[in-house]
Amino acid sequence: MKKIEAIIKPFKLDEVKDALHEIGLQGLTVVEAKGFGRQKGHTELYRGAEYVVDFLPKVKIEVICSDDLAERAVEAITAAARTGRIGDGKIFITEVQDVVRIRTGERGEEAV
Repeated sequence: MKKIEAIIKPFKLDEVKDALHEIGLQGLTVVEAKGFGRQKGHTELYRGAEYVVDFLPKVKIEVICSDDLAERAVEAITAAARTGRIGDGKIFITEVQDVVRIRTGERGEEAV
C-alpha cells in the first residue's frame, strides 16, 4: 500500500477530489496548511504599507491506496492540480506498512 500526500493550491481541491473519485478512490483526508517552497511568498500592499506574506495558503491531501492504484492516483492529482505556474505544489509517496480499521479490526488493504 502507498500513502500519497499532495500539497496543492486551495482552489484546485474540488478538481483533485473529483479526479480521484473517477479512478475509484473512496476516501481522502484534507488539511488546510500554510507554507512556501521556491515561491518564497510575496509582497502585498495594505493601507499604503508593504508587508511580506511568507506562508501561502495551501491544502494537504492524504490518500492511502493499493500499490496498483498509486500511479493512477498520482497522475490524476497531477493533471487536476496543475496550473502551469509556480506554486502548484508537490506530491509525496511513501510505503504504508499496515492499516487497521478501528470499528471492525480489519487490517491491510481490507481496512482501506
